[in-house]
Amino acid sequence: MTRYGIYGIPGVGGAPADAVALRDAADRWYAKRPDITVDARRYGFHLTLKAPFTLGEGIAPTALASAMTRFAESRPPVPLRALRVQALGAFRALVPTGPTAEIDALAADAVRTFEPFRAPLTRAEVARRRPERLTERQRALLNEYGYPYVLDEFRAHLTLTDAMTGVEDAADAALAEHFAPFDGGDSVLTSVALVVEPATGAPFGIHSLHPFGKAAA
Repeated sequence: MTRYGIYGIPGVGGAPADAVALRDAADRWYAKRPDITVDARRYGFHLTLKAPFTLGEGIAPTALASAMTRFAESRPPVPLRALRVQALGAFRALVPTGPTAEIDALAADAVRTFEPFRAPLTRAEVARRRPERLTERQRALLNEYGYPYVLDEFRAHLTLTDAMTGVEDAADAALAEHFAPFDGGDSVLTSVALVVEPATGAPFGIHSLHPFGKAAA
């Protein structure tokens, strides 16, 4: 089954050189540590704006792409401030540790704007989210938007590892060394990306890029 997602990806869509360097570093990290990046590599280096979903009945990918163009064209680039490698549960990610108002607003707008394109979750999809482990608020968001970590439950991050058990210390040391040139630095999103998973379990690829059209303030 084909799924589509809406990502922010540093280093694509006419991005500045430092954002390109960050994406290249992430790609090198995934290749360097395939043992702890199986899922991270499959999803690709990204910040989730709207989690992958199946298109609603009768909705073509071209319609979603056109809506994304309109969504992006009046928006300025979005900063990711003071990126640092942090633990998020059992996995590791680059997390903006500075002010996040702009990226939080972009993600919330994406979740709401593109909700009409999403097919309802199947029972199997709901079960995979383990709703019994979610908070009441997260279950409500799952039911309304198909994903529990949106709006007030959203935390911007760029995933670097899978969930780990027993190798965290060594992974943390390797991550600190690999991403030292970017520690505490800023990056920027210059576009939104429509990504596609062509079949269940296949790697995600970029379907189309939709550059932000408004000059940064």
